[in-house]
Amino acid sequence: MVATGLCVTYYDSPVGTLEIKSSAEAIHAILFVNAWKGPKLNEAEIKHDAGSAVVHTCTTQLDEYFAGRRRVFDFPFSQEGTPFQQKIWNALPGIPFGKTISYLELSKRTGNVKAIRAVGTTNGKNQLCIVVPCHRVIGANGSLVGYGGDLWRKKWLLDHEAKYAHGVQELGEW
Repeated sequence: MVATGLCVTYYDSPVGTLEIKSSAEAIHAILFVNAWKGPKLNEAEIKHDAGSAVVHTCTTQLDEYFAGRRRVFDFPFSQEGTPFQQKIWNALPGIPFGKTISYLELSKRTGNVKAIRAVGTTNGKNQLCIVVPCHRVIGANGSLVGYGGDLWRKKWLLDHEAKYAHGVQELGEW
């Protein structure tokens, strides 16, 4: 179920245009315009408005992130999901900036090592890219797998974070 009455604005980032869906209270989605494969809002339900305070705070914090000055986002955000999905999404901001964990590790941290496939599926349904850092979850062998925003963006985001967390470095070829 998608919240109705959302406003939409667009943000040009170094990794492509982001669509930001918001209410007066919170940001509900930040998606790569040309990569999201989930359900679309009905155009009649969308208001195009970038003037709200929550959107201004969100775009300011995204600017700071891309400039290397922000590691954690603290504006109000929320996405709808099952209790299991919420548990997984709530665990993602606990992965430190500039670090990665495997899907197996994420399933362990959320209490069910056997739920690794469900964890991966839920990670892929995250609608708050960058802010809820699903890009920090990688394959057990260190490979870059499973990113709804395309793997080149995942690599770019991880390289960007590594640069500001540990000095200039890049991930190897995958």
